[in-house]
Amino acid sequence: MKKFSLFLFSLSVFFSTAQIGGTKSYRFLDVPMTARAAAVGGNAMSLWGDDISLIHSNPALLNPSMNKQLSLNYCNYVGDINFWYMAHALDLKKYGTAAVSLQAYNYGKFTGYDELGQKTNTFKSNDYCIGFTYAKPLADSLFNVGIALKTIISQYDTYHSYGNALDFGITYHTKNSLVISLQAKNVGFIWKDYTANQSQKGTLPNTVQLGMSKKIAKAPFKLFFVYDQLLKWNLSYISPVDTTGKSSTLNTGDVKKDSSDFQKFKVKAGNRADNFMRHFTFGTEILITKNFNLRIAYNYRRQQEMTLPERRGINGLSFGFGLRVKRFGFSYSFTKMAFPGNSNILGLTFAW
Repeated sequence: MKKFSLFLFSLSVFFSTAQIGGTKSYRFLDVPMTARAAAVGGNAMSLWGDDISLIHSNPALLNPSMNKQLSLNYCNYVGDINFWYMAHALDLKKYGTAAVSLQAYNYGKFTGYDELGQKTNTFKSNDYCIGFTYAKPLADSLFNVGIALKTIISQYDTYHSYGNALDFGITYHTKNSLVISLQAKNVGFIWKDYTANQSQKGTLPNTVQLGMSKKIAKAPFKLFFVYDQLLKWNLSYISPVDTTGKSSTLNTGDVKKDSSDFQKFKVKAGNRADNFMRHFTFGTEILITKNFNLRIAYNYRRQQEMTLPERRGINGLSFGFGLRVKRFGFSYSFTKMAFPGNSNILGLTFAW
């Protein structure tokens, strides 16, 4: 089993390194589709527990306590866009734990026009991902290894695309006190692109992530962080509509700046600190009671990329809660995506 897990991670690092850069397809895979993942900043990969919705963030979180759980999550995203996520797990005893999941992303209806501006037909756009997850603890250890095989189907009017991706994860946990996770996500290939004559096929939005959570002793909360894009340093992004610091909205050139060595040092140090922070998501889960908790997180990268020119707001902030009553669980999350737009996700869990 140790040799097998080492092989999986060697393979994942190889593919993740090889596919960094270029255009990215299937970006819906980056969207947190469960209420718990969205409430904690978009990724719950370092949170251990008996909630089956955790496997959306990391296959290595799948464990026997999720046996016969069914999870349903729904979000009316922005405009006519909506998505939903479903997962079900089954304990295979000494053979490990298996789960199946389905996520669907619907972009609404569109009206087609020809080159003369005449209406043609109404069409829909959808993305789907069917997942099969398997996880098993390493013998006599606190490590759990998981793998998820994902089949991706994308349909935009008459254009279709198909692909497969793998998620590999390994998690170390100590009775829900300390959790450390490492995973590679969306390692795979696009078998059929939208058009046959594309000069360059798109690549999957792959990433390698490191996360940790810690339950503070004698305190009713746990702290966590996730470091995204472990193998890619530069995550800077400058919006084309951002005119801050420009001499004119019609001029893409920057205004004159101090060219002294000290100013260059400040700019360079500031850029490095900004880029470093773009990798991080921080948050906490506050355990009000055994069956009720609050969640709050801050995603710095989202805040930077979704900020409007000269208007900062609280983009990147997310919060929510989880409530469990016997076999039923209910989750809610609110995410501040941009100044005019928010995201609300509802999640239901039922244990047979």
